[in-house]
Amino acid sequence: MLNIAKIKNGIVIDHIKAGLGIRIFNWLGLSKAPYTVAFVVNASSEHMGQKDIIKIDNTITINFDILGLIDPNITVNIIENEIITRKIKLQLPERVENILICKNPRCITSTEAYIPHIFHLENPVERTYRCEYCDEIRSAGDFR
Repeated sequence: MLNIAKIKNGIVIDHIKAGLGIRIFNWLGLSKAPYTVAFVVNASSEHMGQKDIIKIDNTITINFDILGLIDPNITVNIIENEIITRKIKLQLPERVENILICKNPRCITSTEAYIPHIFHLENPVERTYRCEYCDEIRSAGDFR
C-alpha cells in the first residue's frame, strides 16, 4: 500500500479519470514547483476502478473552468491545517473565454486579435462548445 504524508496547507485534486492526471500536472507546471507535489497514477477507486490524484503542498491559484474542461468529475479539496476545509465538485463550465480557440478562418477572432474567444456549452454529454461569433463547434478536450 502506497502511503503519502498528509499536507498541512494545500490542494488535493482527486477523482481524475485515469490517464488525465499528467495533462493537469503539466498544465499546472508542477514539475518545476519549489514545493512538494505527489502525483499518483492509476490509484484504486471503488467508484471509478482507477483514478489519478494530485496532492499539492501549497496553496496555488487554479482555473477551475479548465479543470472542468479536462474532467468535469474532478473533486478539488482545499486543505488548511491538515483538514479539508472546502470540497469543490467541478462540472463543465457553461461559458469559457480564451480557453478554447476558434479555428474557423472566417471567424472574426481569426482576423481581430483583440476579440476574446468565447464559447458556450452546446452539448454536455458530448462535451462540445459553440463559438459565440461563428457557431464553430469545439470539443472540451481542445483547450489550449
